[in-house]
Amino acid sequence: MKVLVPIKRVIDANVKVRVKADRTGVETANVKMAMNPFCEIAVEEAVRLKEAGTASEVIVISIGSAQAQETLRTGLAMGADRGILILCEGDPEPLAVAKLLKAVVDKEGPELVILGKQAVDNDNNQTGQMLAALLGWPQGTFISKIEKTDGSFAITREVDGGLEKLELKLPAVVTTDLRLNEPRYASLPNIMKAKKKPIDTLSPADLGVDVSPRLTIIAVNEPPARKAGVKVASVAELVDKLRNEAKVI
Repeated sequence: MKVLVPIKRVIDANVKVRVKADRTGVETANVKMAMNPFCEIAVEEAVRLKEAGTASEVIVISIGSAQAQETLRTGLAMGADRGILILCEGDPEPLAVAKLLKAVVDKEGPELVILGKQAVDNDNNQTGQMLAALLGWPQGTFISKIEKTDGSFAITREVDGGLEKLELKLPAVVTTDLRLNEPRYASLPNIMKAKKKPIDTLSPADLGVDVSPRLTIIAVNEPPARKAGVKVASVAELVDKLRNEAKVI
């Protein structure tokens, strides 16, 4: 079984994000970048499937600038077999990403696509669902557990009311939640081996996909600063403030 894992290069989760002076976006120049944390979980799960003998090949794919090769090398160092880079300027919208991934799926023929449920930079949480719809494949989103059965996967989803168990027939698309696994750190020998693993480079034109944006960003603003809290002397005073000032009760 071949597994495809899309990954995204984002600002490191430990870096404080700053808005550009012209408010057209966030500052990425001279900012530490890393693999999206949910994508790390997806790569880890795919590698575990390979180690268990369930998967025969793990392919990582990224869409973005040439610098995304660094993110692909990280995925290769974690245990993926090869990488695919789709060179694309800017940040493609989820639908464009889903169309590009569909074209790659049609070309590569994987039986399972594992994505992070969302990217921490835009929090759209749309690509996995759109890809499944374009492919006409069953999907399992926000999964916290996955187990191989005969010709299918038993998955556990995290939903508002608790946990939901489903069975997906292959081929399928799944998106990962935080509690699925703990991603490994790439060892130095594996980092060195990753430098020799192949990365194919494509363009949207090669795949016949138009990635022109459908949305226009008007402005990006930092959230307003939180007001300072106040101490209250009694429960009665707290209730009074909640009722008359905050107006939440």
